[in-house]
Amino acid sequence: MSDSTRSAHPPNDYPAYGSSRLRAPKQPLHVLPGRLAELTSPLLAGETIGPLDHDLTRQHDGEPLGERITITGRVLDEDGDPVAGALIEVWQANAAGRYAHRGDQHPAPLDPNFSGAGRCLTDAAGGYRFITIKPGAYPWRNHPNAWRPAHVHFSVFSAAFAQRLVTQMYFPGDPLFGQDPIFNSVPEHARKRLVARWSLELTEPEWSLGYAWDIVVAGRAATPLDDDAGA
Repeated sequence: MSDSTRSAHPPNDYPAYGSSRLRAPKQPLHVLPGRLAELTSPLLAGETIGPLDHDLTRQHDGEPLGERITITGRVLDEDGDPVAGALIEVWQANAAGRYAHRGDQHPAPLDPNFSGAGRCLTDAAGGYRFITIKPGAYPWRNHPNAWRPAHVHFSVFSAAFAQRLVTQMYFPGDPLFGQDPIFNSVPEHARKRLVARWSLELTEPEWSLGYAWDIVVAGRAATPLDDDAGA
C-alpha cells in the first residue's frame, strides 16, 4: 500500500472513537504472503445472486416504510478501469434507524418488510445498482448524546475472495457529520469520497431519489476503508 493510499484511510486507533482503543492492534502489522488458492479462488458464481437481492424493497410480502432511494455507481481500480464481476454486499438500518439484528435493541421500531441487506455483481463496466430505503440516524454510546449519520455499509470482494474492501457511504448535507468520530477519523481531504452525490438524472419520477457513488479500490483516489464495519 503506497503512502498516498494509506493517507486516505482512518488510523486503527482514533481516540475519539472509543471502541478503537480496545480493537486497534498494539504491535506492528505483518503482511502474510498470499497462497495460490487464496489469490485465484473464484467468487460466488452469478447464479447464486437472486433476482431481488439488489432490491431491498421487494424482499418481503409488503413494502417497507421510508424514503425509497436508488444507489448506483461503478467499482474502479487505481487506474480508473472498471472492476467487473465484483461481489458487492450492503447492509443498513431501516428508516427508523434500527438494524434487523438482535444486537440492536434501541427503542426504534423494526420494519417486518425490511431486512436491510442486499448484494449484486458488478457488470462489465464495473457498474452496480441497489434499490433501498434511506436509513435513519441512530444513537450509539460512544460519547454523550452520540448519533451516527445516515449511512449504508458496503463490502466489495474483488477478483479473489481474500481481497475485500469494507466502507460506508453517507448522504450529502447530513448535520451529524461534525460530531461523528467514525466519519471524522478519515483524513479531511478524503472524507468527500464517502459522501454520495444526489442526482436528478438518477431520480425516477414518483418512484425514488437517485444517488451516485463510485468505489475506488486502490491508488490516490482510493475510497477510505472502514475498520469497524458494525457501527
